[in-house]
Amino acid sequence: MENIESIVARQPFLRGIKPEHFHILDKCASFAQFKPEEVIFSEGGQADRFYLINTGLVSLETRIPGQGLQTLQTIGPGDALGWSWMFEPHRWHFTARALENGEFVSFDAKQLHEQIEANHELGYELWKRFARVVLQRLQATRRQLLDVNRASH
Repeated sequence: MENIESIVARQPFLRGIKPEHFHILDKCASFAQFKPEEVIFSEGGQADRFYLINTGLVSLETRIPGQGLQTLQTIGPGDALGWSWMFEPHRWHFTARALENGEFVSFDAKQLHEQIEANHELGYELWKRFARVVLQRLQATRRQLLDVNRASH
């Protein structure tokens, strides 16, 4: 198995980050593995980390009244998973479920919040990156909800 540092270093999400920020992030990182159909986190649960997907696919789902869980987007290697840790009240906005065996780098949100408070430049870099992720998720959700709406008419 590769070490965390080499996996984190090649993640597109962190491309261009300063070496000193990279080393801070590396200290907050650990490995995580998920099996097919395993729930990574559940909508409404405590958002206490984020992940970078090294291998595997993940389904992002939400509960739609009268229709149950609906897949909004499928993401995979190179994608960041979980932005809710950055925003009060730190609750997941979606459910994430592994679709296949996957290896992830997991970042502890409490440690990251402490680091961001001590290093605002790092916080700014993460905010810029997560703003793109939030926008991508919002657009995927909008497209999926439009498709669901069309299918119900």
